[in-house]
Amino acid sequence: MTVPYDVIVIGSGAAGLTAALALAAHRRVLVLAKGTLTGGSTAWAQGGIAAVLDAGDTFEDHIRDTMIAGAGLNRLETVEFVIENAPAAIDRLIELGVPFNKDSGTLHLTREGGHSHRRIVHVDDATGWAVQEALLRAAEANANITMLPGRACIDLITGRNAEKYSGSGRVWGVYALDEATGRVEAHVARATVLATGGAGRVYQFSTAPRGATGDGIAMAWRAGARVSNMEMMQFHPTCLYNLEVKNFLITEAVRGEGGLLRNPKTGERYMPTYDERAELAPRDIVARANDDQIKRHGLDFVHLDISHLAPEFVREHFPNIDEKLISLGIDMTKEPIPVVPAQHYTCGGVLIGLDARTDLPGLWAAGEVSESGLHGANRLASNSLLECFVFGEAAAKDILAVWDEMDDPPPIREWDESRVTDSDEEVVIKQNWTEIRRFMWNYVGIVRTTKRLERAAHRIETLAQEIEDYYGSFRVTTDLIELRNLHQCADLIVRSALRRHESRGLHFILDYPETDAVARDTVLVP
Repeated sequence: MTVPYDVIVIGSGAAGLTAALALAAHRRVLVLAKGTLTGGSTAWAQGGIAAVLDAGDTFEDHIRDTMIAGAGLNRLETVEFVIENAPAAIDRLIELGVPFNKDSGTLHLTREGGHSHRRIVHVDDATGWAVQEALLRAAEANANITMLPGRACIDLITGRNAEKYSGSGRVWGVYALDEATGRVEAHVARATVLATGGAGRVYQFSTAPRGATGDGIAMAWRAGARVSNMEMMQFHPTCLYNLEVKNFLITEAVRGEGGLLRNPKTGERYMPTYDERAELAPRDIVARANDDQIKRHGLDFVHLDISHLAPEFVREHFPNIDEKLISLGIDMTKEPIPVVPAQHYTCGGVLIGLDARTDLPGLWAAGEVSESGLHGANRLASNSLLECFVFGEAAAKDILAVWDEMDDPPPIREWDESRVTDSDEEVVIKQNWTEIRRFMWNYVGIVRTTKRLERAAHRIETLAQEIEDYYGSFRVTTDLIELRNLHQCADLIVRSALRRHESRGLHFILDYPETDAVARDTVLVP
């Protein structure tokens, strides 16, 4: 069997393209992307990338800030590894042409909640888009990288899919739907990197892009990989409240540069009553405070106000946000911005080590799909893109190091759709999708109770057979693939939340308000 590629990378965001570029120096790489090549979370990242670059800052300070934000659930060796590799990651991005903001010739550093120093390098308020463009430009220019957009991945290929059946969990690639033709293709390689992003779309309100349906987490789980800390779902405190525009994020840097949160009824600033760090407290604290204000006072939203600062300063620092808000009739230099909390980041995921290896031979993971130990119980602002670069590199380095020890793929069976037909009831997918997102928001949100979690678990169990029957009867579509993965991720989140009998970081449960003395990961084993 001829295999045209050495490595398959699933995902075309920061983690996937970083791995692809590092691998392409020695290997032929295939990059698969659901939808467009720019459809992932990277392009949406407004804030920036955290790194120790200021004379008064230290690795120790960044490590401490990360551990405090993560409520002690972080793995110290991972935090040290990522933070110590951050300056080198920034240097590589500068080499790729990312036009970071500068101040008198040196990098301009901003500050965000939870950080004790200014350490966020950024490109205005659209850092992710600039990074995505630079990585794509480099990948498109590399003869060893082939990129295929419009591929919705269904399941990882393991020994069970070989023509000569094997119970081995060894991963040999992935089955993916060509969204243009409706055909399912087997993409086979010696090594596979998961860089598929998070599971934000499990929730009704999320800042995540449309495709963030937990595909990689669900595929890895079904193939036999452990997942960890899936209950740790980060809610961003400040998503724009607008009935016409969904999922527009107001970056943390607005608070970092002096923005204040106020009760829209009274105009009073309330964050100092919740935390001594006020608006610069970590995200979990600010999100809970906003949620509390909304529920306690019967509000639809709270106000984020930076209008007390000079208009030129605001427009210079947040040009994209200003432009977007002006188009909606809001002038942030003169009036407050209506905001609500929304799901923002999946801190848990597929368990990996410092080499980005998963439990499954032949499978590596990087970025939001993974649980590396960096974020713990709550991600510190602007550590996420950083994780993508460091672990994308780590995956590539490890794959190249063990290349000669890995076997070539065996002959793999083609996708079998001989017993299915085209669906005649797409409404089932829409109904189930809507139901999952709604009960996850209401029962498994910012503040939880055991009773609500049990209700969610019951709904998940009820839907399981219905979705499996549908999947077994009809040809796959992107919507069906995503529904199956959303359901799987909802199950993992709820099971993890029910196991944690304490409140820590992002997991706040009224039945167990105290924090245990010892921090323990919630690890689920297939």
